[in-house]
Amino acid sequence: MIGSVLIVSSAGACRAQCVEFSDRASQLELDTFVKSPSSLLERLRNDKEKLRYWLARYVVTNPSVLPSVQTLISAAASADRSSIGAALRIAEARCTSTKPDASRKIRDFVQRIGDLNVQAGYSGAGDDSSGVQVQSQIKTSPQPSRGGALLEGEWRTKLANPFKPVPLPN
Repeated sequence: MIGSVLIVSSAGACRAQCVEFSDRASQLELDTFVKSPSSLLERLRNDKEKLRYWLARYVVTNPSVLPSVQTLISAAASADRSSIGAALRIAEARCTSTKPDASRKIRDFVQRIGDLNVQAGYSGAGDDSSGVQVQSQIKTSPQPSRGGALLEGEWRTKLANPFKPVPLPN
């Protein structure tokens, strides 16, 4: 009985995600964000590119984190709110082909927010009639370096240099 409940709950979690496993945030990262959304702002310290990347990653991994995004918007400065809007647009574009319901949920969420900075970042991140600009932002968005990653490259098929200096946190 317990095994079937576990299988059903994990299957439900898998269906919520818009991207492949390698592009998803870990459950620990999601739990940390849900418990304390403003910790993302504190950790990234005004780095708008990283904020856009990480938030879009959280939303495409599990669109049910949107209530925590609302809390994040409340805690964010106006300059960060446009990055939050851009992250939401990127997440919507990534979910459009795989999970149209999740994409619609993100779009409806942004419309309900009513924050002009979020909406400006959302509309500035891409044109609603074509996702070309958003797709190029997804491909060129800087991914954070993984200090101990063994594989690198676009498809994670190239062995990393084991002698490369480890990046130090700022």
